[in-house]
Amino acid sequence: MNMNNTIKTAEACFLNTYNRYPLVIDQGKGVYLYDDAEKKYLDFAAGIGVFALGYDNAAYNNALKQQVDKIIHTSNLFYNKPSADAAEKFAKVSGMEKVFFTNSGTEAIEGAIKLARKYYFKKNGTAEGEIIAMKHSFHGRSMGALAVTGQPKYQEAFGPMIPNIKFAEFNNLESVKAEINEKTCAILLETVQGEGGLYPATEAFLTGVEALCKENGLLLMLDEIQCGMGRVGEMFAYQAYGVMPDVIASAKALGCGIPVGAFAARGEAADVLEPGDHGTTYGFNPLAGAAVNAVLDIYEQKKLVEHVKEVSQYLEEKLDSLVTKYTWISERRGKGLMQGLELDHPANKYIIKAQELGLIIVTAGANVIRFLPPLVIEKEHVDEMIGILECCLTEVE
Repeated sequence: MNMNNTIKTAEACFLNTYNRYPLVIDQGKGVYLYDDAEKKYLDFAAGIGVFALGYDNAAYNNALKQQVDKIIHTSNLFYNKPSADAAEKFAKVSGMEKVFFTNSGTEAIEGAIKLARKYYFKKNGTAEGEIIAMKHSFHGRSMGALAVTGQPKYQEAFGPMIPNIKFAEFNNLESVKAEINEKTCAILLETVQGEGGLYPATEAFLTGVEALCKENGLLLMLDEIQCGMGRVGEMFAYQAYGVMPDVIASAKALGCGIPVGAFAARGEAADVLEPGDHGTTYGFNPLAGAAVNAVLDIYEQKKLVEHVKEVSQYLEEKLDSLVTKYTWISERRGKGLMQGLELDHPANKYIIKAQELGLIIVTAGANVIRFLPPLVIEKEHVDEMIGILECCLTEVE
């Protein structure tokens, strides 16, 4: 089946929920993707932050193959060693105590919301707990995750949203303070806002929110789905700020392609949920556990977090040079290997031109070019990307 037939079949059979680019990706090797015509693309999107290890990593592939040959799924009526080991490793690197493995980041947020509501219920005996989330945030498209997403454009066709959600201004501590009352049970935010335009939390804001939570007996819940797993130069972004949340949500690079997410808790929050409060069919299955184990082992063996610190500094310098050179690039924003260039006009035409020239990049909102490469990129790949991007910036009117 050639590319046109594949696209035609997909358009006929898929629900129309994505505006896809006309590429049929066939395989990957290292930090490169290949379409079904064998055209090569430097990948600076990593499946939107998923494929941190790059493609065709032998250790990762072999771990999954070995698990497939043993058993893929049992159920949560039984234990299995891969998921138990994965939970122990995840708790160690995150500082959390208890973990629930989900199938996606959205489901991790759903679990965190339920945990926060149950936390309030156990303390007060009523289901009136309120969660403060942030404007311009993005937490997913299920009804619970959508309710805490602070962008009305995603919500307006699907209301009414679940109640008892309030929104404060990101990086505005006084705005958060103003929303706290006797019914508040948790504050939820992305440590680095992704889909909202690549905005990192300021240190003063995040440490201030942590202090507010401690002062008022609230849960600090951090969405690390995109910014976690080494992307900013720490295993989790909050570790760069010296804060310790009560609940975190993780996914994307956690499984490096195998659908797995997690929400995890510590302290009082770790004992909130009880048998019957939450569940999953596929979460905790041996294949997902094997993927998480392999990913965390490879991170440690390759010292990937340290590598990100080095190569991300180089990427920032190169992107900053573009801001200086082109007057219509207003700024670079981001942290680590989660970067964006904000333009004064729509960015999509550069995304399309980049594909023509063999580079995969994506947007974050209409005017931001987003860079989420595999964490294994080297400086030579940054140079290659900048070279192609400059051609796009100069050639496209």
